Amino acid sequence: MTSARPPGGAAGSRDALAPPPGAWLLAALLGATFLGTVSNNIVNVPLRQITDDFVAPVTQGVLVAAASVLVLAVAMPLTGWITDRFGRRRTLVLALVVLLAGTVGSAISPTLDLLVASRAVQGLGCALVPTAVMGTLARRWPAHRRNRVMGAWGAANGIGQAVGPPIGGLLADALGWRSIFWLLVPVTVAVLLLTIWRMPRDQPQPVPIDLPGVASLTLGVAALMAAITLAPQVGVPPWAAPLGVLVGVVALAVFVVSGLRRPNAFIDPRLLIEIRWLRSAVGVFVQQVTLFSVLVAVPLHLTGVVQLSGTMTGLLVFLLPAVWAASAPLVGLLADRIGPRSVLRTGLGVLFTVDVGIGVLLGSRSTAVVPVAVLLVVAGLGVALVQTPSLTGATRSPAGQKGAGLGLFNMMRFIGASVGAAGVAATFPEHLAWLFGGCAAVAVLGLALSFAGREMLEAPGADAPTGHRAD
Repeated sequence: MTSARPPGGAAGSRDALAPPPGAWLLAALLGATFLGTVSNNIVNVPLRQITDDFVAPVTQGVLVAAASVLVLAVAMPLTGWITDRFGRRRTLVLALVVLLAGTVGSAISPTLDLLVASRAVQGLGCALVPTAVMGTLARRWPAHRRNRVMGAWGAANGIGQAVGPPIGGLLADALGWRSIFWLLVPVTVAVLLLTIWRMPRDQPQPVPIDLPGVASLTLGVAALMAAITLAPQVGVPPWAAPLGVLVGVVALAVFVVSGLRRPNAFIDPRLLIEIRWLRSAVGVFVQQVTLFSVLVAVPLHLTGVVQLSGTMTGLLVFLLPAVWAASAPLVGLLADRIGPRSVLRTGLGVLFTVDVGIGVLLGSRSTAVVPVAVLLVVAGLGVALVQTPSLTGATRSPAGQKGAGLGLFNMMRFIGASVGAAGVAATFPEHLAWLFGGCAAVAVLGLALSFAGREMLEAPGADAPTGHRAD
């Protein structure tokens, strides 16, 4: 429904006619994205140093890395409602404040338990970032430039993925693991001030919260993720994972039924099977499953079977996010030229090839390094080719016009990451070929889905810079 007159009278009208924002706003949005990504992976390398400092087993130290990702996935549905209810500007400022609190808490944590809790707070701050950033990119830049800014958003994610682990390892070796978080503090403050200065004010929407819908969706996602995480662990009762699956499926069924019956539902479930949102969500799920399977399994293979040093392994793995970050802006330009769906199909085909190739190499316990390096480069390109058109398709869908829809889209990203990591834990070291065979099958499913539905034209009003768009 198109608003005949923006709120706020003449001031609102002037804002509606304002030109798209410039480089400083884009810097703030990409800076927040970079912080959210790098905060998640910067502790992966120095985990052993952290557990040694607290005299704790490495298995407990894994929670330091996992806490933020788990909170991200579980909290993501609610972040969409928060963005709608309080506005994108307030949400992004809140996200950076929460992220700053979690970062400082991590730096001064006297115990491992408090460090894990602080990392969870960081995850909550990170969870609030994507929906606010994606909504702003979609509404403040016109449709003919959206693939480019989404490509820049993808590059910020890729750069965060690339620099996090090496920076974490370097700082931990030189100054101790706490210096990792102290480095992030001034960077977060700078991005926060830039956001307050340049982020445009937007009109919050008085969206009521659908407690049954939010509660059932959150419970369903949390139960399924717990089941996936617990299934491969030693010492877990055999009934725990099936019980988690049962609770998750029942809770999600309640979410669907409640959404169909309630007039003010969290989100209409029918919007989630609309083809643009569905193929974008499946595409980004395929991307994340493959990405995290590769980033966890390949280092274990290189340091174990191939017997490479940690430094050489790190340099090889760095190829993937480096290519991803470098190619993401170019992918945005390509999507403008030939259309996002063609780019998406190409990327899914590339990821299928990567899954098959890595499955063969790791399944045969090959000691060849060059083929692995080549596949890592190709994987980085495939991730970029899938990510940008998936983001564009999600923001153009009816569900993507709502904060809740963007929140669920980003939830699919982190569910894919969790499934990939859990898959490695369940299949390493003898059955990695089965894992990547499954990744290849999911890629085929995403590729088939990319041919479903007709190409949709941008809705009237899509170029309006302030978000006054037609449904």
